[in-house]
Amino acid sequence: MAGDAVTISVPGPQGDREVRISSPTRVLWPELGITKLELAEYFVAVGDAFVEANGDRPVSLQRFSGDIDGDQFFSKNPPKGAPEWVRSVPVTYPSGRRHPQLVIDEPAVAVWGAQMNTIVFHPWASRAETSDFPDQLRIDLDPQPGTSFAEAVPAALALRDLLAEVGLTGFVKTSGNRGIHVFAPIEPEYEFLDVRHAVIALARELERRMPEQLTTAWWKELRGDRIFIDYNQANRDRTMAGAYSPRALPHAAVSCPVEWDELESTDPKLLTIRTVPERLQKTGDPWAGMQEHTAPIGVLLEWWQRDLDDGLGELPFPPDFPKMPGEPPRVQPSRARHDV
Repeated sequence: MAGDAVTISVPGPQGDREVRISSPTRVLWPELGITKLELAEYFVAVGDAFVEANGDRPVSLQRFSGDIDGDQFFSKNPPKGAPEWVRSVPVTYPSGRRHPQLVIDEPAVAVWGAQMNTIVFHPWASRAETSDFPDQLRIDLDPQPGTSFAEAVPAALALRDLLAEVGLTGFVKTSGNRGIHVFAPIEPEYEFLDVRHAVIALARELERRMPEQLTTAWWKELRGDRIFIDYNQANRDRTMAGAYSPRALPHAAVSCPVEWDELESTDPKLLTIRTVPERLQKTGDPWAGMQEHTAPIGVLLEWWQRDLDDGLGELPFPPDFPKMPGEPPRVQPSRARHDV
């Protein structure tokens, strides 16, 4: 049985907030016995770093009706009953619809999100007031079956070097599972489609340099056992788990920023709700001051145009997107061959 509600004090820039946590003894991670209250306390412990990484951005909430093995859903509109100090901002989705999304301005908002049964926070790549213009270029290195985190590490290191070649500074974090996320702060000069094209140009160049290890193939049947560079994560309303966000995995993993020089020795399974607060206290935040390193993406857009001139066009969009200009047919290759 879940226990009676408790109130926890959450420090923040506006002073302490008192946040009510109902059913504090509800177990969210059954294998470890991690409760709703422990999740809320985790957000207090990592609050400043969490807000620096995910704050002032539209955020989608991945919420669970029970524990991590139960039903889940995404909240894009802020949940009802938000305190007056919880802000939202209207954003435009690929369909053209506009709706408000939650914005995190202080640790208490994340704690309140935990009260609303949020486990994973998914921030946009753009700021709240300029949501059409990303200020982060994001690359998701996604190991395919037969590969693991260890195989993704050389790809991430090569990506860091390639970003440096075009004047961008890469920051790395574990995905919380087998993958690796690399972010580069950019000038908010271009809309999502342009930033997507910059990511595709970057991904294609990386694929040319490591063709046996990496692929940009959207269709799974073409990827083999390579690392997939998921360029579609650069689209509008496509998000990854935020830095320091827990994941709904049995071992309570966290998507955790790391230093580049520790990436090869990192075991993502050891970065959890119970270990990351102490790590952060001892070693500091590897992503602190990230946005001080913003740079333009002009070189990558030149590469995109170069590839267009060489006959390499647009790549497929996710299936829920409207048909986009220049997009190839959304038919997997084996079916297309069969139809012919």
